[in-house]
Amino acid sequence: MSVEAAGRAAGTGEPEGGGACLCGRCPHGARTGHRRAVAAFIALRDDFAAGRGLPAGLAHSAGAARQWVSDELALSARTLAERSTAEGVTWLAAVRRRTLPTVWAAVAALLLGQALTAVGAGWTAARTAGLIAAVALALALTAAARWHAAHGGVLAPLLGEDGRLSTSRAVAAGWVAAVLYAVVTAAVQLASAGPGARRRLLAGPALPSSGPLLAALFVGCAVAVCAHALVAVRVRAGRLQKIPAERPRAVDLLADDAGRGSFPDVQYVLVNAAVVGYALVCLARRPGQLPHLPWGLVVLVLLSGATYLAGKAVAGGRPVILSVVRSRELGDLAAPIRTGDDIEIRGTGFVPPGAGTPHRLARTVVRIGAVHVPVPLVPVPGGFANPADDVLTVPVPVDVEPGRVEVRVVTAAGVATDGYPIDVQE
Repeated sequence: MSVEAAGRAAGTGEPEGGGACLCGRCPHGARTGHRRAVAAFIALRDDFAAGRGLPAGLAHSAGAARQWVSDELALSARTLAERSTAEGVTWLAAVRRRTLPTVWAAVAALLLGQALTAVGAGWTAARTAGLIAAVALALALTAAARWHAAHGGVLAPLLGEDGRLSTSRAVAAGWVAAVLYAVVTAAVQLASAGPGARRRLLAGPALPSSGPLLAALFVGCAVAVCAHALVAVRVRAGRLQKIPAERPRAVDLLADDAGRGSFPDVQYVLVNAAVVGYALVCLARRPGQLPHLPWGLVVLVLLSGATYLAGKAVAGGRPVILSVVRSRELGDLAAPIRTGDDIEIRGTGFVPPGAGTPHRLARTVVRIGAVHVPVPLVPVPGGFANPADDVLTVPVPVDVEPGRVEVRVVTAAGVATDGYPIDVQE
């Protein structure tokens, strides 16, 4: 299959080859269409990187050829982005059907575990209460999943504004689920207990015994709220660059926006998972009482949350231009910057985390004076040489007035650098 045929099939959704569905409306069609669009784009990029596919009329002008290649890649990247968006929408709609069986499988696993442990010891009211509590929570999750079917079902409350799984929200949801399970279990036992057992069960949720558990729940929820507010304030102030994700992934819980492992996220998830597990073990040993956590574990959760928020506070930053120089080919003489020359902008933060996809790279713009210059995509085998996070190369258009002008970089996240002055000669 040629690159042109793959591009047409991915762009129109018409069956190609064996008649595979590419409608983009069903999960299989969206997945197949996206896969073929990716293959078509990679083939086109690698052809241009190897010098193939250039029109003969552009062979005499390196600048014109580079701009033509960049425009063709940007057009193909737009088709790829449309296919990626379609796959993300259908994936979110289908994830509800995948997560609900998992929820009810967990209830079945709990029933099986209780049945196996009841052999010899006998079935108790506590086991019935735990099973009823699990079924009640599963029914609540099923209702929520149906209500938010188009937004990921059960995962909808865990998604951040950028479309990624939120670590803080997932941890807070884990604490809420564990505490609700303990409360419902105690309530079911209270409803069926006699007068003597009822007084004992009512003493279980007393503040002296349940205080640490409630404090841990408060810390988890407070960290989620503070993390959301911190990120929102930094994004609005331009101190943090956020790029929406194509779809949520499990790795989001332990990684940053670029998919790299994040220590604040990893330690926060592991610490809270360990403490929640401790609470559930305490609940299994004494089903009639809320789990009693040592205050030392609450302090551990608090320190972990503080570390997580500190990581959020220092992550990212504004893009910065450190220097602008004339791009010089081997053999060229030293000269000032003139219109038509290429300039090399050196700095940091030009490609925000998560903006490495082709259609987002194509959105990077350099403002030279009053002229906005799209940063050309320069393909190399396996990726792009331009733009990069630390260096951009753009031509100085003839529309730039000679004299002192300011250079600004506008990233794919919409954040602009401070102006950097340069002198343009006639």
